[in-house]
Formats: sequence, C-alpha cells, structure tokens
Amino acid sequence: MSDNAYQAIIAAPFGCVIGLRMKGPALIALDFLPIDRPEKSPEDAATARVVEELQAYFCNPHEPFTVSLSLRGTAFQQRVWTALQTISPGTVLTYGELAQQLGTMARPIGGACRNNPIPILVPCHRVVGRQGLGGYAGAVTGDPLGIKRWLLQHEGVDCSPS
Repeated sequence: MSDNAYQAIIAAPFGCVIGLRMKGPALIALDFLPIDRPEKSPEDAATARVVEELQAYFCNPHEPFTVSLSLRGTAFQQRVWTALQTISPGTVLTYGELAQQLGTMARPIGGACRNNPIPILVPCHRVVGRQGLGGYAGAVTGDPLGIKRWLLQHEGVDCSPS
C-alpha cells in the first residue's frame, strides 16, 4: 500500500513501523510495515490520538485503549474480536480455551485472529497455542512471531520455551 493509504506511519519498538488507516474518527486497520518505510505524522486529531495511545501502551502495557475502532468482518469474527478485547494485558488464553468460551473450535479462532485488521488494540497476540506461541498475523515463523513474542514479553508473559 502506498503511504497515502495511511493517516500515520510510526516507528514501533519491535523492529518495524506501523501504518494506521482511519475512516473518519475510527481506526480501521493497523498494518505492520517494513522498517525502512518512512514515518508519517498523523494527518488529524483522531489519528494523533491513536498514535498517543499506542505510544503510551509501548511505555506501559496496562495503558487502556479508548480510541474508536471500526472492525469489519463476519458475525463470528466480530464475536472473536470482541472477546479478544476482554483479555487483560499479561494474560493469555489458548486457542482452545477461547474456543470453549465461545462455543466453537480452536481452528476458527485462529482464522479470526489471522484476519484481525487491528492487532495490538484487538489483542490477538494474547491467544497462544497449547504448546507454544501459535501463529501471529498468519505466520508461524519469522518477523510476525517476533512481534507477538515482543508484545507478550512487554506485557510480562514468559515466552521462553518450556
């Protein structure tokens, strides 16, 4: 996506930059971009507020997110994304545990997490595999898993192999 698609592009403490896409006052997407992507200042007050809240979270993982989100997805994805927002920082659930809470199976939970358009604020990183981290942003290795590990460690979760 071109830089014009983003209302802000900011550096993240985990080795990439974040592109923020807004629709009016609501955040509609947070994209992880390559580290060499130039930063872009927020275009408006609503985007500046998202940037402020992300930076506050990067300093203190217990800072709440209060900005407006506009999540577009299926009814099932909406249920999962709503449930994700109830998982407190520093807490993890397995895909199976979240599936049990929602009366479904683990695999569809993983699919909903993979299609989450607003990671970090809709904390799919707090859902892990029964025997490890599981995936993140559709990947099970590489940079996305490093982001998930950083976010969990930032929140105080021990991610070292058992």
